[in-house]
Amino acid sequence: MGSMEDFLNHDGREFRHSVRSTLVETVSINYEDFNESFLTCSTCLCMFDAGEHCPKLLPCSHTVCIQCLQRIVATDARELGFRCPICRELIKIPGGGVQAIPPSFLVNQLIDLMAKQIREVIPNCSTHENQELMLCETCDSVFCTLCTGGSHVPEEEEGNNNQSSTADHTVIPLSIARKRMSEIVIYKANECSSKLNAADSIVNEEIDRLEHLADAAFNSVNRLFEELGDVMEKKRIEVIGDVRRRKDEKKQVLEQQLKQIEAEKSDVQTNVTTIKHQVDVKNVTTKISELNSKLEAISQLSEPRENSYIEFHKIGDKSFEASVNRLLKDIGRIKTSKTFPSLCRATMETAICNLETIAVIQTLDFHGNIQDSGGDPITAEVITDKGSSIETEITDLENGSYEVRFTPGSIGTYCLKVFIFARPIKDCPLFFEVTRHNSPILSFGSHGFDNQGFIQPCSIAVDRNDFLYVVDTGNSRIKVLTSNFDFSHHITNEHLEGRSVTGVCLGTSKDSLVTVNWRTKMVSEMSLEGKQIGAFTHKELIEPIAVAINPDGDFVVADNGVGVLVFEPCGKLIRKIGKKGAEKGEFRELFSVCVSQQGEIIVADTRIVVFDKNGNFVREFGWKTPKEGSRGRYQGLAMDNNGLLLAVRSDKAGSYIQVFNYEEGTLHSVIDSHGSKLKRPTGISVSPSGDRHAYLVDIGNECVRKFRYK
Repeated sequence: MGSMEDFLNHDGREFRHSVRSTLVETVSINYEDFNESFLTCSTCLCMFDAGEHCPKLLPCSHTVCIQCLQRIVATDARELGFRCPICRELIKIPGGGVQAIPPSFLVNQLIDLMAKQIREVIPNCSTHENQELMLCETCDSVFCTLCTGGSHVPEEEEGNNNQSSTADHTVIPLSIARKRMSEIVIYKANECSSKLNAADSIVNEEIDRLEHLADAAFNSVNRLFEELGDVMEKKRIEVIGDVRRRKDEKKQVLEQQLKQIEAEKSDVQTNVTTIKHQVDVKNVTTKISELNSKLEAISQLSEPRENSYIEFHKIGDKSFEASVNRLLKDIGRIKTSKTFPSLCRATMETAICNLETIAVIQTLDFHGNIQDSGGDPITAEVITDKGSSIETEITDLENGSYEVRFTPGSIGTYCLKVFIFARPIKDCPLFFEVTRHNSPILSFGSHGFDNQGFIQPCSIAVDRNDFLYVVDTGNSRIKVLTSNFDFSHHITNEHLEGRSVTGVCLGTSKDSLVTVNWRTKMVSEMSLEGKQIGAFTHKELIEPIAVAINPDGDFVVADNGVGVLVFEPCGKLIRKIGKKGAEKGEFRELFSVCVSQQGEIIVADTRIVVFDKNGNFVREFGWKTPKEGSRGRYQGLAMDNNGLLLAVRSDKAGSYIQVFNYEEGTLHSVIDSHGSKLKRPTGISVSPSGDRHAYLVDIGNECVRKFRYK
């Protein structure tokens, strides 16, 4: 016992020989044609049998069934007899009537022979000739129930109690399995043919589009060169030839694909014809496997291997009065592409509600090679879970990739559809989730003294080259990192000593650092390399904790003891803004300060307080009621070039970053640092280059984190 294949190769040699001999006898004869020609009554067209259609041999050598003879005698008999319904010869009725007409022994022998042939195609056991073989579909084994004692476990193995383990197996006659396999073969063949027909239609449509677009390109070329007249004829022929050549290259690829499709169709039809009366199970199984493999290959034929995209693009808008040579040089080019849409793929960052999301489309050719040039006609659509579309912006990076930008306005399941040459890319449509959670992209640092270590980091600044300057207060230094959090170096300076520097910002020209030291009450300026530029203190300074630079180059210092102080770079006090108190424009506890592009001074307190550049109170926002405002505090502020204000807030709900539309004072989004809880966030900064990232210092976790905020 074993698999069906093992049986046919080893134990079933006699069975295989008998089946093959039967095939030799039957495959060469069309069963239906044979029955119709030799085993069918020519009068009633019924098959001869041993009953009412018993064949009778007339003296004229024609064979007619007894039922037809009885009917003829009953209706048309004469005294001398009746006429043969085939040749019209007069037949004398014997004394015993129609029943006495001798039977057609030849026809009866043929009937017996055909019945025997039909029985022989049913595979029987080589040992028990009248016992049909069975197939266990569960373990793929062929067996005789007499040989195995009623199951497909051999008698010598019954002692191993294997019979109970095969009780739930599916067992069917091998003849039924063979018939079923034949039906599967036909089904698979029909499926192959259907897919090939569809592929044929699709490729032909692509050729039609290629012809149409090529004609359009021809027309564009002709219209342009007709304006130039006979002087431009030579150039016109050159460009037309280029169009034809490129079209022929594409068409050749598509026509080769059509030939391959036709060949596959012919091969499938040949397989169907060959195995239609196949009874050798091994061959049938092999054909099924071949057709399954063919189905996978055929799926690649369902899309044209070349696209129909071909256009003529005029370069520039040059005057016809200009030099003919200059016009001929820059008049235009034939634009085409090798991009194969179904291999192109889209990758997307995490989609966050109210933040711009970027999907990158990478184009590839039919062979899977990455394209290195742009210009493909690409369209994209983003659909919300409610079925509405949102605005998208496509940017050609001119290196074979494209950016699709969009901003989802609510959480839910969205759908991105991307088409090139009006054909979908791989995995299109792409479904994705839009979440409200904003997790950090990168995180750097832990408690320590080495290059990776921080002790109470509290403030941060970012220069125009996207280098990060983190005040590592407990280590009396500034740690310099790249925007990807690669360590660069440390800055040390005498004014960083004492573990009491709490604020830092870029200087007036963005090429220096300004720090404040609450213990020494010093405001210091140094180069980005740490070289001292200047420093000052003032008797009004009590507890300076943060610093910013206004558009006039003045130093704006947040002092938790007196309010906001504005100094000239030399240290001369210009004005004091606000005071301690609970009224509007007064401070409860200052934590940070920044300045808008218009010079407005923005202070972080239990709410966000705004003054104009002269120190006059303008407004406050960041909480709905005074009671709510007293329950939390803002600990860090940063303003970007697009009018978004980032404010670090801590309250009973936790710590998070709020992003405001500054002019309106409305909340744009919230960064909750999902999955990486903020413990005591303080300083925050954004890049002057205007990228999409914010950088946050967290004293509690003693690290720096990077977030998307727009």
